[in-house]
Amino acid sequence: MSEVFLEAKHISKSFVGVKALDDVDLTIGRGEIHCLIGENGSGKSTLIKIIGGVHKADSGTITVEGKQLSGSQAIESIRSGVQIIYQDLSLFPNLTVAENISVNQMLESNQQTVQWKEVRETARKALEEIGEAHISLDERVENLSMAKKQIIAISRALTQNAKLIIMDEATSAITKEEVDHLFSIIQNLKKKGIATLFVSHKLSEVFEISENITIIRDGKKVGVYPTSELDHDRLVYIMTGRKLEAEPYVYDTKMKQKSPLLEVKSFSKELQYQDISFSLQPGEILGITGLIGSGRTEIVQSIFGLNPADSGTMYMNGEEVKISNPRDAIRHGIALLPEDRLNQGLFDAQSIGDNIVITILKNFLKKIGLLDTTKQKRSANDWIERLKIKTPDGNLPVNSLSGGNQQRVVLAKWLAINPKVFILDGPTIGIDIGSKHTIHDIIRDLAREGMGIIMISDEIQEVLDNCNRILLMSKGRIIKEIDDARTTTSEELYEIVTGAASAGVEA
Repeated sequence: MSEVFLEAKHISKSFVGVKALDDVDLTIGRGEIHCLIGENGSGKSTLIKIIGGVHKADSGTITVEGKQLSGSQAIESIRSGVQIIYQDLSLFPNLTVAENISVNQMLESNQQTVQWKEVRETARKALEEIGEAHISLDERVENLSMAKKQIIAISRALTQNAKLIIMDEATSAITKEEVDHLFSIIQNLKKKGIATLFVSHKLSEVFEISENITIIRDGKKVGVYPTSELDHDRLVYIMTGRKLEAEPYVYDTKMKQKSPLLEVKSFSKELQYQDISFSLQPGEILGITGLIGSGRTEIVQSIFGLNPADSGTMYMNGEEVKISNPRDAIRHGIALLPEDRLNQGLFDAQSIGDNIVITILKNFLKKIGLLDTTKQKRSANDWIERLKIKTPDGNLPVNSLSGGNQQRVVLAKWLAINPKVFILDGPTIGIDIGSKHTIHDIIRDLAREGMGIIMISDEIQEVLDNCNRILLMSKGRIIKEIDDARTTTSEELYEIVTGAASAGVEA
């Protein structure tokens, strides 16, 4: 290893009696690209926040360039050269690129007025340092793509003399081309002696970018390994403690009925998608994939009544239905698990149990209009048990759960209405490989019971592994339908969607 930059030793941390970290070590060399991985709830986020001074460890030490940090203040960590870029990036959307990059200098300045020339020069130099000088300093950040927002966050970190940049799930909402570009920036930072701690659930990216991998499980360090000594299967086994194998989903054609369970004909919405037609049979798992911005989310939001189409018709079991809002969709047996579970799928300050039964509260009303709380709690606990949601108490806030368990709560919430059609938009975004496998099993079991499933994912391999039929989208159009997912490969599908995008397919 190169010269040690940061060393965390014997880090332990508990929250309300629950051990989040137990004697964990982490060492990062100067200019090293290191990956930290583990299942949801393994302690990754807690370790990052302790390094960043957000949380104080119960025991253990953090040393940066040979100097031990007190661990009680985030500013101490920042001044030592550690910068954390969280998944939400923590940017100011209404401020310009220059203002976001230079905001820390503006706040720390003792000058009475803002020196706008200095602000712009600081931002220009930071962007130039990572080869992104072409980005307009005057553009509002809210108008930028997620990939460019990440570049702004990295540039801001560099203005703080960053020597280690920690990236938490940096690739969860960007395209493959944007991931490649981000990785080239990380490699350039390495050449300048700036280290990166990369946290991701996407194992293919971990193998592509990292030099060394630290694996933690259930709050304990399992080990640190040179990336070159691992392959996918071994990494999954070390991380989860089990082998995860899945056969392609095979549709039982005996479930096919004369009139499809759901049929969409000639759906169009200005500037979003055009002339969308497809059908869904009971027991099918229909995959929809394409690059980010292809229109896939907008279509399923229209089916659920969140984004009504300008034109087109929809049928269920051969009868035309009108879906103007989510209430109409639920009444017809359609459920939607949204892409953003935290902001769209959960009431994060409410209890796990309340989140589960929110869609069926009317079922617990007594004649006098009061809730039967005993019946309500019994139903919530039943779903907690059925979906194996890991919690000691359903009365705990849902934000106390790991990402994978939060996703199971959203699944339970919608399964409680007993839907006929279940739309899953990015069902495993930000979820570790073990939880992914469990959720995939749940989805397959639902389909085998006769539910119609629509799965949207930008992970083409996920669609291939779990869907019997696939729709490929580009710029608001369905460009190809794969009748049998077993007849193609992820490489072929990726070439189709990227080729269509570069050829300029228009909606």
